[in-house]
Amino acid sequence: LQKSKKIRFLFQQFIKRLPINLRFLFEIKKGKNPVTLGLSIQSYAYLIEIYPNRKEEFLLKIELLLNDLELLKSIGFEGTSWGYDFDWEARYATINAYQPTVVATGIISNALFECWRITGNKKCADFVINSSIFVQKVLNRTYFDENGKVQAEINAKYFNNEKEIEFQNNLFCFSYSTHDQQIVLNASMKGVRVLAQTFLITNDELLIKIARNAVLFVLKQQQENGSFMYSNKREKIDNYHTGYVLDCLDEYQKCFETNEFDEQLKKGFEFYKNSFFTDEGIPKFYNDEIFPIDCTAAGQSLLTLTRFSEFELAHKVSKYMTENMQDKRGFFYFRKYKNGINKTSFMRWSNAWMFVGMSYFLKNENSKK
Repeated sequence: LQKSKKIRFLFQQFIKRLPINLRFLFEIKKGKNPVTLGLSIQSYAYLIEIYPNRKEEFLLKIELLLNDLELLKSIGFEGTSWGYDFDWEARYATINAYQPTVVATGIISNALFECWRITGNKKCADFVINSSIFVQKVLNRTYFDENGKVQAEINAKYFNNEKEIEFQNNLFCFSYSTHDQQIVLNASMKGVRVLAQTFLITNDELLIKIARNAVLFVLKQQQENGSFMYSNKREKIDNYHTGYVLDCLDEYQKCFETNEFDEQLKKGFEFYKNSFFTDEGIPKFYNDEIFPIDCTAAGQSLLTLTRFSEFELAHKVSKYMTENMQDKRGFFYFRKYKNGINKTSFMRWSNAWMFVGMSYFLKNENSKK
């Protein structure tokens, strides 16, 4: 059974969606997910600005989490990177535990950048810089010609100066992991964000062209209505992956101090704001479907809405989630469906994203006042 990708994929999806937590029956143990640690570091950094009188308390928490995060780095890859702490059967790839991905690395690197920006923690800055080495030298790339057709799929280990010169003017997409050539828009943009934030720390101008060519590829995939599909193989348009793209594009422009893509950014955010929220502040999962109401989507909604100064709508989302999806013990439920709620408490999927989304919203709402 373990050798069948389809069975592994279906089993993981079944266990995730099951309203009763039966993981103990299958000896699935709790683990420390590096993404959870990264998002928590980011959240505590925001809390320092919200509650400055508790700064030392939050700095201690950050230091403890940083120590754990350092122990969970992926081993055997140039630069610094992270993956999930469990074997993961994705739709188009099999990713082993701690095999690095640009998604996990990009989320964590962004969290560490935010922590460095607020606290000046040098270890955080060093992690970000080393993550940019992983993005540049370890991730595979798919290059496209001027007509948008695939021109070359280059495995990172074969990427040398000669090839870099040959394709230096071509648009490209970063791979999802070190073992695939997937064309996933939000994933590639997370790689872009790592490079942009590294530029702000190091002022390394070599990063500008690399990041810009990757951005231009993603923007060529933007639909007429401003939306972004998940990938070239999945046409569904969902809430949090759209939010990732918009956040990364805005961060790119801020770090490189450019307004080159203002029009695309504005168009994308207008679609996002008008398509993914009800009047009551419910964060829709897809642009054309409300359910499931999901904590990752809600947490990312708070990040994106706040980033673009949509405080009133962000407040509605926060109010809806705390009133309808938060347990009296503090944690957030996994998902709400049409006919019920899955009340499993996931640290990475639910609580960490709501923690960072709400802390970012609160920090910026307070500064607005």
